[in-house]
Amino acid sequence: MEMVDCQGRFAWYELLTTDMAAARVFYGNVLGWETQNASTPDLVYNLFTVGQTPLGGLMELPKEARQMGASPRWVGYVGVDDVDAVADSIRRLGGAVYVPPTNSNIGRISVVADPQTATLALVTGLNIGRPDRQQSSELYQPGRVGWHELLAADWKQAFAFYNALFGWRQVDAEAGSTDSYQLFSTGEQTIGGMFTKRPQEPVPFWLYYFNVDDLDATAARVTAGGGQIFEGPFELPDGSWIARCRDPQGTAFALQGNRSQDAIDRTPASELGWSSAWGGFSSRGRLLVNKSSGKGRKADSKK
Repeated sequence: MEMVDCQGRFAWYELLTTDMAAARVFYGNVLGWETQNASTPDLVYNLFTVGQTPLGGLMELPKEARQMGASPRWVGYVGVDDVDAVADSIRRLGGAVYVPPTNSNIGRISVVADPQTATLALVTGLNIGRPDRQQSSELYQPGRVGWHELLAADWKQAFAFYNALFGWRQVDAEAGSTDSYQLFSTGEQTIGGMFTKRPQEPVPFWLYYFNVDDLDATAARVTAGGGQIFEGPFELPDGSWIARCRDPQGTAFALQGNRSQDAIDRTPASELGWSSAWGGFSSRGRLLVNKSSGKGRKADSKK
């Protein structure tokens, strides 16, 4: 398979779950994903696909991980030139290496954690999917991950770690806004934000936002499929909307996209408003949705 350069970018996503069959049905119904069997003799592995393009993987949460207290989760893979060297850097910077550098079905990988215990993964030589599309507007079309958000124990310390590790850079917030929500970029593209988590979030973690055309219709499919909307919908300062969810196995994920005016009008005023729910976090640079076409574009992606 062709290998592509995805240095410093989220290039792959993997759902580690306790029920693969249920996850295939749930995400297929909610986001329209299809699945392909990509198992090897040693590993049962499925691909989530958007159209013909692989987006991520699906596998059982390993027994040893469960014994250590791990719960179902989405894990994002960041592309690096040398997994072994970056894993060593993570240890040196105070993080942890849960799965040491290993040759796998998708490339050479390592599952790691930052010093505040948020889990992510590394990959060199990714040989599946099209991570080069991270630089394309195609990334922001429905069904794909359009935003990466770190709920940190201390976002300033977390940013210093990721800046040293991947070279991620701060993106200036809007003049006059709070500094509670820090945007970050790689290359010339703003790809996510970090903030210090609230007390109700028990541990730091990465949250991934899936783009959808109709937030209300998608949220209805989440609950109909046995999932939960635990926050939202909330309107962002750029006019798009988000909702934070859990799938039936308890995995956190998020949605972002349009709402119809009719749906907004039916929402009680007490349920509206990013500022009241999130403490005024600035989210300038998030996905902006073209309401006439339903397709998104990134604002302020160059600094």
